[in-house]
Amino acid sequence: MDDHREGGLFRWQWSIYPDGHRDRRNLLLHACTEPLFVVGTCALLAAPFAGVRVAVAGAAAMIMALVAQGRGHKLEETRPVPFRGPGDFLARFFAEQWFTFPRYILSGRFAEAWRRSREPSGAPDL
Repeated sequence: MDDHREGGLFRWQWSIYPDGHRDRRNLLLHACTEPLFVVGTCALLAAPFAGVRVAVAGAAAMIMALVAQGRGHKLEETRPVPFRGPGDFLARFFAEQWFTFPRYILSGRFAEAWRRSREPSGAPDL
């Protein structure tokens, strides 16, 4: 198992990211829920100024994104590297949402993965 402490979390996550993000359904789930997670995080951070309702909404958005992406990863041939504990889970999930996935989009690798993936029904690529 790769140890991301040696090479840095961001470098390690980037090196394995394409292998776990090839299924079109998973890519779509990530594209829809990553912004939800980011907005939820911002809402949670704004909660001391905006109130409890904003905190609850932010936490709910983050949890929904987490659950959806977890289900999406079950569709992939390459499973995520197991988490070493709660701290590792939080670090990796926040790194993915705030840095790795946006980098995947901006680098063009998301579009490449989308083109190479097939619809679950076997329909041709769009």
